[in-house]
Amino acid sequence: MKFLLTFFLTFQFFLVSFSQENIKYQKPPKEILDLVDVPQAPWVRIDHKWENMIMIFKDRYQTIDELSEIEMRLGGLRINPKTNISSRITYYNNIKVKKLSGPDTKQVEGLPDNPRLANFIWSPGQSYMAFTNTVDEGVELWIVNMNFATATKLTEPVLNANIGVPFAWFKDGKSLLVKFIPENRKKLINTLETVSEGPTVSVSSGTYAQNKTYQDLLKNKNDEFNFEQLTLSELYKVDMNGAFVKWAPPKMYTDIDFSPDGNYVLINNIVSPFSYIVPYNKFPYKTILYRKTGEPVRAVNQVPLTEGLPKGFMAVRTGKRKMHWREDKPSSIVWAKALDNGNPEKETKFRDEIFQLDQPFDVEAHSLIKLKNRYLKIIWGNDEIAIAYDYWSNNRNTKTYIFNPSDPNQETKIFSDRNYQDKYSDPGLFATYRNQYGKYILSFDKNNLFLIGEGHTKEGQFPFVDKYNIKSDKKIRIYQSEYKDKLEIIYDIVNVKEGKLLVSIESPTEYPNYYFKYIKKDIEQQQLTTFNNPFKSIQNVYKEVIKYKRDDGLDLSGTLYLPVGYNMEKKEKMPMILWAYPTEFKDKISASQTTSNPNKFTYPFYGSVIYWLTRGYVVLDYASFPIVGEGDTEPNDTFIKQLVSNAEAAIDAVDSLGYIDRKRVAVGGHSYGAFMTANLLSHSDLFAAGIARSGAYNRTLTPFGFQNEERNYWEAPVVYNKMSPFMNADKMKTPLLLIHGDADNNTGTYPLQSERYFNALKGLGATARLVMLPKESHAYRAKESILHLLWEQDQWLEKYVKNRNLNE
Repeated sequence: MKFLLTFFLTFQFFLVSFSQENIKYQKPPKEILDLVDVPQAPWVRIDHKWENMIMIFKDRYQTIDELSEIEMRLGGLRINPKTNISSRITYYNNIKVKKLSGPDTKQVEGLPDNPRLANFIWSPGQSYMAFTNTVDEGVELWIVNMNFATATKLTEPVLNANIGVPFAWFKDGKSLLVKFIPENRKKLINTLETVSEGPTVSVSSGTYAQNKTYQDLLKNKNDEFNFEQLTLSELYKVDMNGAFVKWAPPKMYTDIDFSPDGNYVLINNIVSPFSYIVPYNKFPYKTILYRKTGEPVRAVNQVPLTEGLPKGFMAVRTGKRKMHWREDKPSSIVWAKALDNGNPEKETKFRDEIFQLDQPFDVEAHSLIKLKNRYLKIIWGNDEIAIAYDYWSNNRNTKTYIFNPSDPNQETKIFSDRNYQDKYSDPGLFATYRNQYGKYILSFDKNNLFLIGEGHTKEGQFPFVDKYNIKSDKKIRIYQSEYKDKLEIIYDIVNVKEGKLLVSIESPTEYPNYYFKYIKKDIEQQQLTTFNNPFKSIQNVYKEVIKYKRDDGLDLSGTLYLPVGYNMEKKEKMPMILWAYPTEFKDKISASQTTSNPNKFTYPFYGSVIYWLTRGYVVLDYASFPIVGEGDTEPNDTFIKQLVSNAEAAIDAVDSLGYIDRKRVAVGGHSYGAFMTANLLSHSDLFAAGIARSGAYNRTLTPFGFQNEERNYWEAPVVYNKMSPFMNADKMKTPLLLIHGDADNNTGTYPLQSERYFNALKGLGATARLVMLPKESHAYRAKESILHLLWEQDQWLEKYVKNRNLNE
């Protein structure tokens, strides 16, 4: 009888310990809820004449009903086959316009009922802005007249927005080239009801194909059929009255790119064969050059299926890459070509070469410049000057070149040669303006160019504008922000001669607003927007960037917040939440730099831990977690040791200030920050509990690299296994809350990662909770999900952190 009773009690405990909780969506406490449900400031865009501002509004969150709409996942796309637009697109619901010369804001009249607006694009003259509106039956094309603040519908719901922006403006600004759903599109296959005619077979031909762990891939012939039908479009020319005429026959069109003079169009279209191991952007495609009348000129590029590349993050395919129009010429095509056959392990003086093909496009392309690293971008100027950028991730190097695009024999000047992670040495970005073609090119004032920099220094952040003389090769600082209690961000130079800048200004309590600032004349800055702080309950919290050292002497930092109403005289020791995200570096100098700014507006977003300032917690946000590997040593060779050292230094720093009870500290992170959290709880005793959201925990499931680790599993099995929390689940000794969206499509962080890790923790007797958020991807969007997320985190923190001593 005693044996039966023991067995019964053990069996009951087994059921209780391993059962699921069936709960409905919950809401967090009022203090947090009051910060969540607030209006959001609009997205602001200003025309190139600096006359009109358009403000585009949206709800702060979606609803679970919106996320639950029908969705097909094909070739890396997520499509609503009923409406023919991405099922994950962000919709806006209102538009207002404002003359920058006056105070009044106008509501745009004539907008559709229950608007679901997206794909906003200025007309070439910026008198209009085109956009799409999604209705139950599909996607419509609309325009806003900026002069009259009126909206007009141009088409019925016939657009195909399943892949890329579904329209582009003709140069005259009087018509648009639009993707229509083909009239004879075939009926989609219901893959849930289809009986297979045979197995799906994939073949390896003996060449390297070390791809990332992509998701939402094609799986069979039925998927291939559905993908093709959903991406097929016919191109129509639509005028401002809604009249349309067919322009090109059905193809799987992706990008539509008009030449600067508007006489030609480059159009990419996908062709077969498709792939089951890479997404659509690696499928074969052709680039066809058309006249603006719709007449094909010639194929200028044909790209094969890209399933296999040489090893390494800097590996690229052979052939023409990054094809685009040269912005300062009427119609010249530019592209990059690898000189090392795309293989980063091949020794060569130059990695990439840039070519140009001119009208009439029937001659040989000519070389413009050779680059020592991989091509990144070019900012065009004129016939005599352009700026090229390259980069190389292995050593974090980036170079900026000043070259003569008309004379490849002229010596190229290297303007900047630096570590792109070294923020203190960043010279800034060259300022641009819109030319006669409506394209952005270098801003000139005689022989001078201008650079706009973020201005990170040891003393703080002071954004700047530098004038650079091409002839003398000298820079002069013509403006530097002097704010010490606010943050000024310089967006653009409105007028070089007048010294007129577009800036935004913010502080911890002042919402960011836009201004015209005059740096040459004694003119008061002009405020363009008046957005108010919606987070009044936390506007007076104490905030500072603290600096401290790791045990090896490396300088670290983090943004420290004290709870609402904290008494600095009493200095009670409070629980703390540490939130971070590890970053790999190849040098200690870059790793030790501080880019956090205490003057940034305190903005709690869905994933923020700022909310818990209202619940009595100290918060150390954006804590430095550098992982350094200098020379031939890779950062991840000592990942765990550095991770623990970073955490210990952070806790010691705040503890030394007298604010916290170090026995009641939680750690948390999202994505790679979740990976960090699980490792810290497995390999240290520093924390009372952890929160890990949307992470990856078993690195053998991402065997061909992750983050900045480019060695594959078979080259570094010890590193992969040691870094994997799953492999160390038996070491877990601290309560861990795992949260994941069950529709996560981020590379490597598929939901299985959390599910399998939780099963391991559960089987080994660890204290853990797994919350799978329905319909959510890597970032969470539905209001119901976000409120429940905050409730889960609050419950966990209250039980295992704030009240830890009571539970022990």
